[in-house]
Amino acid sequence: MRTVNLLRILTSLVLATGLALASFSSLAHEKEAHATGKSGRVPMPVLNINTDKGDKCVQPEDIMRRDHMKFILHQRDKTMHEGIRTTQYSLKNCIDCHADVKTGSVLGKDGFCESCHRYAAVQLDCFECHSALRDASVLKNGAATAPPSAVRALNVSQKKASEPAKGMKP
Repeated sequence: MRTVNLLRILTSLVLATGLALASFSSLAHEKEAHATGKSGRVPMPVLNINTDKGDKCVQPEDIMRRDHMKFILHQRDKTMHEGIRTTQYSLKNCIDCHADVKTGSVLGKDGFCESCHRYAAVQLDCFECHSALRDASVLKNGAATAPPSAVRALNVSQKKASEPAKGMKP
C-alpha cells in the first residue's frame, strides 16, 4: 500500500516537473522571439488597398473575408455559363484595387491575395489561369514588371492540351 502511494506521488512529481519545464521553455522561446523580432508564427497579411479606385470594397470587410470566394465563383458562373458579364465581383476589379503599387500584382511576399491565403493556410489557385497583374496603364511609378511568382503560367494539363498529339500536324 505504501509503495503504491509512493509511486503515485513520484509520478505526479515527474509530470509536474515536465509541465513546468515545458512551459518555461515556451516562455523563453516567446521572450527570445519578441526580443529578436522573429516569431515562429505566420505573419499577419498585408492588406493593400488602392484608394484611387474608391474608398470602400463592394461588400463590408467581414463579409469579404468570409465569402469572397463565393462571390468570385458566382461571377464566374454568370459570365461563363449565362453570358452575363458584370463588374461588381469581377476578379479584374479585385486586382485593380488590391494589387501592390510597386509590382502591380496581388501575389508575392507582400501581395494582397497571397499574404492573406498564406496566413489562413488556404490554397490560392485563381492565378493558375488568370493573370495576377493589374493593367500596366494603371500602375504607378511605371513599374510594369512583377515578381516571378506573379507571372501567369499554364499548368501541366493545359500545356499538354495545347500541344498537338504525336504524329499530328498542328
